[in-house]
Amino acid sequence: MGMSISERFDLIVHGGLVVLPDRVAALDIGIRDGKIAALGESLASDADSTATRMLSAHGRYIMPGMVDAHVHFNEPGLNAWEGFATGSASLAAGGCTTYIDMPLNGRPPTVSPEALQLKRNAAHGRSYVDYALWGGLVPGNAEKLRPLAEAGVAGFKAFMSDPGGEGEDIFREVDDWTLYEGMRVIAELGGVLALHAESEPLVSRLAAEAKRAGRHGALDYAASRPVIAELEAVRRALFYAEQTGCALHFVHISSPQAVAAIDLAKRQGLDVTVETCPHYLTLTAEDMARLGPVAKCAPPLRTEEEQQGLWEALANGQIDLIASDHSPCPPDLKQAASGSWFEAWGGISGAQSSLELMVGEGFVKRGISLPHLARMLSENPAKRFGLPSKGAIRIGMDADLALLDLSSGGYTLTAEQLKYKHKQSPYVGRTFHCRVTATLLRGLIIYDISNPLPIIGECLGEWLPRSIGTASTDTDHSNSA
Repeated sequence: MGMSISERFDLIVHGGLVVLPDRVAALDIGIRDGKIAALGESLASDADSTATRMLSAHGRYIMPGMVDAHVHFNEPGLNAWEGFATGSASLAAGGCTTYIDMPLNGRPPTVSPEALQLKRNAAHGRSYVDYALWGGLVPGNAEKLRPLAEAGVAGFKAFMSDPGGEGEDIFREVDDWTLYEGMRVIAELGGVLALHAESEPLVSRLAAEAKRAGRHGALDYAASRPVIAELEAVRRALFYAEQTGCALHFVHISSPQAVAAIDLAKRQGLDVTVETCPHYLTLTAEDMARLGPVAKCAPPLRTEEEQQGLWEALANGQIDLIASDHSPCPPDLKQAASGSWFEAWGGISGAQSSLELMVGEGFVKRGISLPHLARMLSENPAKRFGLPSKGAIRIGMDADLALLDLSSGGYTLTAEQLKYKHKQSPYVGRTFHCRVTATLLRGLIIYDISNPLPIIGECLGEWLPRSIGTASTDTDHSNSA
């Protein structure tokens, strides 16, 4: 029997295994006006097929679109490095439907309302998926934090170590006073401060000593940024958070020791969350030496033992979210000048591969449940950074979906398949155990692997401004792995 006109859907995704917040179930998804309007076992068979479009998901898992809270698309000013169009196309091809773009590397960096407007102008009409934008905390911009918050930034980002770059108009690391005062102001605003936590006094001293001694290789670089540098910065920031009441988010944590310190603070009542990245879970320092500077990042890749500790923390619910930290650059900047790893640009291009890596390595190989992974990839970042319509397959939420093939035996990534401006990634040549076959943004198919031009149609991504004072502590730490 056909449904009434008032009950008709714009699209029914049928026949798939749907990853819900608490279980995986064989359900149809009814979509109306860009939202999930119904979840049921027989929506497709009950529907009037002349009035409703159908998308078959037979043989596919359906996950909520990833919310990548940590990308560097480098606009305005450095779109030769990536840019919103190519960066968002890469995310769409990887099953990601929302991202939050970081404030550094652009010219100018997003440390004032005026710079935020320039970034908004650069992104407008040029993103395939929805997006939010980070503001920055740097020395001298404390008075800009409130107007940035009022203008809709998702949160603020600061570096505790030198982020690199040349010239006057670059993003500077915070000194302790800037960090403390910035936390105090951000706490008053009800915002979140995201931190790159490495101790600049430690890493700069170790790097200088390595260079003087002629140690310039991959493992020498890794040794110059040891776990203790991450752990010291984490504990210092937690102390300031305890004094100020500021909500903290630690980006790209690379060691189980730092995760443990953050988890302890969380259990003691601090409003703090922790992120790690797929590269720390899938690559090691030995891979960095094997692959070359394409695998250089900061903090650096760690040992197999530390990687295993991260997987255990992830399975135990001690890690809140997973983000790519997509940090691209032109290929010539990835060359180790004079053979020195210290001179190559530090950043990994990985945004297109995050969801596939985590499902393949986490679910297929390790048996970590898909709802547990979906919380870290989608629901928790959406909650933490004020994106209430994103992150989960629930009635009333945006119909942002990723269809995954886990049954065809996997595929080997080639450079030609990458949507980045520069076709470089440490994952080229790697066999993946999961493949995104389609991506939907607000009920519209924006990626279909069967299409000769898989990125479909227009750049439909919209800016998602955040209302100040909406920092959420309601991330899900349950252990359902």
